[in-house]
Amino acid sequence: MQKFFLRFITLLMVIGLLVSCGTSEDQSTEQNNQNAESTESNDASEQNEETVTITLSKNKGEKQLDKKEIEIEEGSTLMSVMEDNFKVETSHNGGFITSIEGISQDKGKTAWLFTVNGEQAKVGAKELELSPGDQITFDLHAF
Repeated sequence: MQKFFLRFITLLMVIGLLVSCGTSEDQSTEQNNQNAESTESNDASEQNEETVTITLSKNKGEKQLDKKEIEIEEGSTLMSVMEDNFKVETSHNGGFITSIEGISQDKGKTAWLFTVNGEQAKVGAKELELSPGDQITFDLHAF
């Protein structure tokens, strides 16, 4: 009976050790996964800090034509970013964008207007200095 009891206690101890080792490995794996997710999240937020998103649409957003996430450098203006990343035509003095990606405004009827972070722009594309994370929407619609 004592041998049985001794074997039973030994078996319980072995099971206890295996369970605690397994739990330790599970916790270690879970911690590693959390650290990896945290690093990915930080990388994504750093990427957002160096980019802007430019969306092209028609008729006050009814139809989305294009959307690009674009890396910017400090001091970049909207006009320079547009010229570097889209086929853009401007008015004779270069002050207004009249065509983007071959889609032209209809003089006197429609125009390319843009918003910055959901707000109507207060300056033109040549003067607007972009900030990391900006959301720009160019929309061709009647005015």
